[in-house]
Amino acid sequence: MAQASRSGGVQSVGRVLDLLEIVGEAGGEIGLSELAARSGLPLPSIHRLVRTLVDRGYMRQMPNRRYALGARLIPLGEVAGTMLGRWARPVLAGLVDELGETANLAALDGDMVMYIGQVPSRHAMRMFTEVGRRVYAHCTGAGKALLSQLPDEHVQALLARTGMPAQTPHTLTRPDDLLAQLARIRRDGYALDEGEQEIGVRCVAVPIPGGMSGVALSVSGPAPRMTGELVERAVPLLRAASERLSGDLNERPSA
Repeated sequence: MAQASRSGGVQSVGRVLDLLEIVGEAGGEIGLSELAARSGLPLPSIHRLVRTLVDRGYMRQMPNRRYALGARLIPLGEVAGTMLGRWARPVLAGLVDELGETANLAALDGDMVMYIGQVPSRHAMRMFTEVGRRVYAHCTGAGKALLSQLPDEHVQALLARTGMPAQTPHTLTRPDDLLAQLARIRRDGYALDEGEQEIGVRCVAVPIPGGMSGVALSVSGPAPRMTGELVERAVPLLRAASERLSGDLNERPSA
């Protein structure tokens, strides 16, 4: 019989979720010994839980005998992303009211960034990205905000898988240049896309803080309207909005 935790939850379910989060945080593959070290669980328990997850398709064993997240999580993530985008719509609409430019919600989807919510600007000329579109992380404001939440070694592994193709003449194409920019983003708390994804489009973004959220907020528009003054106004508004969303995204009962 599954043991109940002090919070009233089922301990085995909590352990399974902890393992999935650890694998997700690893940003790729992970071995059983590392899972045991990070989770604090004994190896026999790790074996049992991982085998169940592999059998159900929520994890997969790689040819090198390490483990990664499984394909059964993909449809769950898509549904969750869609619901999150709908739920966050009032926050995005508030940013549009304040700043006049398009507000976006984006999340890491594997090695790419996927837009999961958007409220467009009311201007005739505006930035518009289809919800569900996937883009490279290294050349977007939201992508760089999300990468700034990862350790440099995870960023380097991701870039090794995706490459850094130039989308415009302004795109960063050297890992060292991006890592230097990520250090600045961690220090200042916001990211910029200076026409790196689309010529003439400027974007400012902040990560939603805390835990495994893996979500970022951004405001984007034509570069002539996205002035330094507007960016300066946008940053505190984006931070306040991200804190508002973070409280719900990362809320969990204490053990």
